Amino acid sequence: MQAGDTIMALSSGALPSGVAVVRLSGPQVCSALDFIAGGVPQPRKMALRHIGSSQRLDQGLVAYFPAPHSFTGEDCAELHMHGSSATVKAVLSELRSFGLRLAEPGEFTRRAFENGKLDLLEVEGLGDLINADTENQRRQALARYDGRLTEEVDRWRTIILDLRAEIEARLDFSDEGDVTEDLPIRWHEQLADLEVAIAGALASLNSGRIVREGVRVALAGAPNAGKSSLINALAKSDIAIVSDEAGTTRDVREVPLDIGGQLFILLDLAGLRETESRAEAEGIRRAEQAIASADIVLWLVAPDAEDATRPMTSGRLLEISTKADLRNDASSDLSVSVATGKGLLELIERLKALGEQMIGAEPSLVSHERDQESLSAALKFLAEVHSALHDWELAAESLRAASTVLERLIGRVDSELVLDRLFASFCIGK
Repeated sequence: MQAGDTIMALSSGALPSGVAVVRLSGPQVCSALDFIAGGVPQPRKMALRHIGSSQRLDQGLVAYFPAPHSFTGEDCAELHMHGSSATVKAVLSELRSFGLRLAEPGEFTRRAFENGKLDLLEVEGLGDLINADTENQRRQALARYDGRLTEEVDRWRTIILDLRAEIEARLDFSDEGDVTEDLPIRWHEQLADLEVAIAGALASLNSGRIVREGVRVALAGAPNAGKSSLINALAKSDIAIVSDEAGTTRDVREVPLDIGGQLFILLDLAGLRETESRAEAEGIRRAEQAIASADIVLWLVAPDAEDATRPMTSGRLLEISTKADLRNDASSDLSVSVATGKGLLELIERLKALGEQMIGAEPSLVSHERDQESLSAALKFLAEVHSALHDWELAAESLRAASTVLERLIGRVDSELVLDRLFASFCIGK
């Protein structure tokens, strides 16, 4: 990745397509437009142009976004062409001959970050937005991309600066008569309120994680309890193998399902029983691990299958009586029948209600592992302040450390390794 280069990439996805968009960014953008599009159009206005230098390659729309009012903060342009592989290949080839190079994964977004157009939290929000599959994921990602978490973190940092100012005034002006040794009551109240605010954000991490990664729903029970059949019925597809032979499921199969705008990950697991088969025993071990970490466990019991010992779980547990067409079990939370469809809609509604309880009314802005690490560290340093008030220098240093970890969360101070890993997860045209 070379600073100062002019980069280009197909930003509109797989070809062929109705329209292909080639994005340019860097100091040679205006010269490149003169070369391939017959001149630079008016800023932020689409212009119909012949595209090609020595020969006409296509006809399309050209847009120019001058620095610094562009996505990357540099001169940018977009070429909107017909989406054939041959056309895009020819245009990229001509631009390469002019001196432009193909962008690396995430390079446009990295330039936006380095030029102050986005901070690291907004970059992560953009990545989440690109990968969003459900309505809740879109809402959560857009809120992060719009800078709502950045605003909160900046507010916390401002409070920390105010707290530091009070302490450092006592360090620098201890001989002045108007500087008292005791900190005002309001100072202690601000520190306590700050700890509550950060702890509250940290407590919402699980709901944020559930929106990003999905509610994990383990379908568990004895062999032939109807787990695979129920997954197929909920997904409306023959995803899992259904057989009368016990022990056919040997691994954890994940099936994504969008219920009411929330992502649910259904886990088809091996039936729980004693077995001498090493392969089946490994499948049962993995099933028990998945059950232990699941957000919801659907414990399936069937009239023609022996019940198994229920494993430990930290998630919500619903007992589901399957094969209700054979026998209805009133003692279970819900009875379903894949054969007749009985209870399936009610089960979906129960899952939807449980998901809404887990995520709350508004999606959490705190949803990444990096958020947890930074906010936990900030709380640790703030806790140290209480025990260091006998020594102003130690207290000031703890406040400075808390401010630094929040700056690192935003990306104002960070290691190159973290940045490389983050931007490599983006597609080439972004």
